[in-house]
Amino acid sequence: MEKLYYSYDLFKEDTKELVKKSKDYDPDVLLAIARGGLTLAHLMSEAMNMRNLYTLNSIHYEGELKLDTFNIFNIPDISHAKKVLIIDDIVDSGETMEEILKILKEKFPYVEFRLATLFYKKTAVLQPDYSVREATQWINFFWEEDLK
Repeated sequence: MEKLYYSYDLFKEDTKELVKKSKDYDPDVLLAIARGGLTLAHLMSEAMNMRNLYTLNSIHYEGELKLDTFNIFNIPDISHAKKVLIIDDIVDSGETMEEILKILKEKFPYVEFRLATLFYKKTAVLQPDYSVREATQWINFFWEEDLK
């Protein structure tokens, strides 16, 4: 399988673009999906000068292996928010994000959710509201590779 090494320099430029695209939404809260969305959400929160940064955990992949189960946990209390921007590195199949959104909308029915990702796949069951690149190959992110 062909793979793309996604460097910090590309990440920095794409994050600037993603901030620009999503800024008009004016969210109250940024919600990072751990682990893939953590680095992106941190940089976006700095660029947007936002301290209301929360995280939840989601596990549906082990490396390149897609698991049969969803494990979504550590869901923060965001009931005080009106608009939440969910941040993740990629929407691959979209199944995990679909499950996350289902849970969040059940727990917080009066909160509006939008999704920002660096990458998306056209074949996903849902598409992000804001994104930068289409994923056409496996992506090795610098935060996964550079410390090996």
